[in-house]
Amino acid sequence: MEQTILIAGVDEVGRGPLAGPVVAAAVILDPANPIVGLADSKKLTEKRREALSIEIKEKALAWSIARAEVEEIDRINILQASLLAMKRAVETLSHSPELALIDGNHCPELDCRMEAIIKGDSKEPAISAASILAKVARDTEMVEMEQTYPGYGFAKHKGYPTQQHREAIMQLGITPIHRRSYAPVQRMLDF
Repeated sequence: MEQTILIAGVDEVGRGPLAGPVVAAAVILDPANPIVGLADSKKLTEKRREALSIEIKEKALAWSIARAEVEEIDRINILQASLLAMKRAVETLSHSPELALIDGNHCPELDCRMEAIIKGDSKEPAISAASILAKVARDTEMVEMEQTYPGYGFAKHKGYPTQQHREAIMQLGITPIHRRSYAPVQRMLDF
């Protein structure tokens, strides 16, 4: 009988926004329990992502969601914070993977074999699953931030630098969840 190795797909979301954490997920899919429709989270509707997120959590052998906070992003930069969130996601899986497939061209420091795959979220089902979990988790949190910081439009733009968001920063100032190391936010601090 062929021994299958545990492979984790790993991805993050939230490198580009001006506000909120960067969120990563790691998923070990169950080959005996396939999930139909996995794809790059950016190519799916919000409704489809949410449905797949529930299915992934039900069918995967293991899954984990982790993050790096705004303060960490500002202190160590967004790339390092993304890698830290990925590392945390893999390290908190209930099963230790023997191989981690990482979306992108950088790998975090892990105690297993790794392979970076550019556009992996559209090539590897486990990375697609991770991208979906991470995006749903981050989007949900940013919708909740709309209640804490009304007027910024977080529920709509999720912290990305849209015109609406930049105008809200100009009118309302920055919040504790804004990334002070990012240029548009930095310019507000310099006023």
